[in-house]
Amino acid sequence: MRRPVYRDLLPPCNNACPAGENIQAWLAKVVEGDARGAWEILVQDNPLPAVHGRVCYHPCESSCNRGQLESPVSIHAVERYLGDLALAESWPLPRPAPPSGKRALVVGAGPAGLSCAYHLARMGHAVVVLEAGPVAGGMMHFGIPAYRLPRNILDAEVARIAAMGVTFVFNHKVGDLTGEMLDGNFDAAFLAIGAGVGKKTEIPAREAGKILDAVGFLRDVELGSAPKLGRRVAIYGGGNTAMDAARVAKRLGAEPLIIYRRDREHMPAHSFEADEALEEGVQIHWLRTIKSIEETRIEVEVMTLDENGRPVPTGETEVLDADDLILALGQDTDTSFLRNVEGLEFGSDGVIQVNSEMMTGRPGIFAGGDMAPSERTVTIAVGHGKRAARSIDRYLRTQDRPEPKPKDIAHLDRLRLWFFADAAARIQHQIPLNERTQGFGEVVQGLTEADAEFEAKRCFSCGNCFECDGCYGACPEDAIVKLGPGLRYAVNFDLCTGCGACFDQCPVHAIALVPEPQEALAR
Repeated sequence: MRRPVYRDLLPPCNNACPAGENIQAWLAKVVEGDARGAWEILVQDNPLPAVHGRVCYHPCESSCNRGQLESPVSIHAVERYLGDLALAESWPLPRPAPPSGKRALVVGAGPAGLSCAYHLARMGHAVVVLEAGPVAGGMMHFGIPAYRLPRNILDAEVARIAAMGVTFVFNHKVGDLTGEMLDGNFDAAFLAIGAGVGKKTEIPAREAGKILDAVGFLRDVELGSAPKLGRRVAIYGGGNTAMDAARVAKRLGAEPLIIYRRDREHMPAHSFEADEALEEGVQIHWLRTIKSIEETRIEVEVMTLDENGRPVPTGETEVLDADDLILALGQDTDTSFLRNVEGLEFGSDGVIQVNSEMMTGRPGIFAGGDMAPSERTVTIAVGHGKRAARSIDRYLRTQDRPEPKPKDIAHLDRLRLWFFADAAARIQHQIPLNERTQGFGEVVQGLTEADAEFEAKRCFSCGNCFECDGCYGACPEDAIVKLGPGLRYAVNFDLCTGCGACFDQCPVHAIALVPEPQEALAR
């Protein structure tokens, strides 16, 4: 005989989130009209929701089951709505736990460092963040243009972390990590210096115009010391930084053109980044690589792709005109100041090696973000910071906390889609095209309250009971007991016959039919 058991599965969006957010739970709160409750769930994992709602590339949406039917839930737009509302209403972050008596050093105030500092502070540890730059944010501040991330939004979310008691020391470049730890009496350290050094390449050049690196170019623009550009500016590279550099150059009055050695399908930039650049008038020359530069003439070779998608030269060349060249070939991390720290190991690309706990080969020193082996995104860095904080907490308290047993994922084939109505996604509007390149005002606008709630209601609640009463209404024996709003249901097994009607009616697969225990059968 079978008996129904209520259980929660793991929604695909939660599973795909690098920051480990409980997305389905906070969307459910939005559906209930409890925006503050939704935000409080969100910031248990991520202290920067208004930032993430703007700059995260939302892999959660790529995994959203609804996306296999029409379009995914616009999770990032709802997250931005909650983040902006929290700032407008001045909601404070959770109060820290009682002081632990332990001190932690965080090197770098980028997304990984901010996340780690926040979570450590919540756990009751005293945290000091040392930042080489003049402000917090790292590449969020100096690498992501203001038209994507307004600085007042970033600064406000950082200020909330400082209000928890985290100490920030700016314009302090660490040169001797061991000395800093001894002088500050720190019990552990988290390294999060990021990757802020632009990669170089050898290009034969005679009498060339200015050759800049994209990271330095974006930083100079942010600092108000933008270089004087010629009329036509070439950007060499096909990543998101290349797209940003081109769009910034456009806002400075130049005519930008991007040169990239592969085609659009194989570019590292996200497709919507290229779409927005093209919309703003940026030219993109696909399948081209620079051979040489002479004054304002750039000789490029036409490439083709082999069966593995790798660029192969054809021998055919073209000449493009450009007054300046911006190199956007990726970023390196400068870990030279750590080479004398015993126990640290480095990869061939300079990144620092860490174990599953984010700890380096030196006990008590952890690392994450762009300086650890991983993809380089804000959300991954924030997830690293949270994981490292939990590991540091275990290290400082010398106690183990068992990891929760992973749940099964609620894939689309487990859902009963007849329950759900079609509903097209709400779109975030953008400022008119003719206004975008006139300055650095934010391009993408947020959702209204009504649209955010509508978008949250599009969530299937995959694998998690949302009290639709399907099981309650389907049971022929009245064996399903309603426990009250938010408390879900129980089963009266004295009445249950194991027919499975509740299981067949559950739209989100939150009920399993399991064999009845032998002791129950013996009664």
